[in-house]
Amino acid sequence: MQKKYIVRLSVEEQATLQEVIRRQKGSAMKVRRAQILLKADADGPNWTDARIVEAFECRRQTVEMLRERLVTEGFEVALNGKKKPPRPTKLDGEQEAKVIAMRLGPPPAGYANWTLKLLADRVVALEIVDSISYETVRRTLKKTASRRSRSSTG
Repeated sequence: MQKKYIVRLSVEEQATLQEVIRRQKGSAMKVRRAQILLKADADGPNWTDARIVEAFECRRQTVEMLRERLVTEGFEVALNGKKKPPRPTKLDGEQEAKVIAMRLGPPPAGYANWTLKLLADRVVALEIVDSISYETVRRTLKKTASRRSRSSTG
């Protein structure tokens, strides 16, 4: 089958990929991408996709997408992957402080402890935010708990 995206690496790109592989520099995915790109180089080994799939135990689609990414988006994106945009936060620092303070205070009458759902409902009732999921409350409390444990152990 004729390949739609042909990998042609410059000498500098080949050296970069070989360095990544030799030093195991970066994540395992980055090393795997470097190995695949080197073997797919039309001016180098020029392995078939089937041979690459067999050698590196990956899917054919992985090889095809990596070829396409190299040609359309460039060497850096192909090697390092796309940067994910940061997740927007529902609570700002002041709102987080209010949630934490509420959690540290006494639970409502009839309850022995705060639950995440109870905290989420109370945060909305007090109009700290318009809406919030108990999962966001959990992440907020977990973030502060992990910071506290790190600072107390160090």
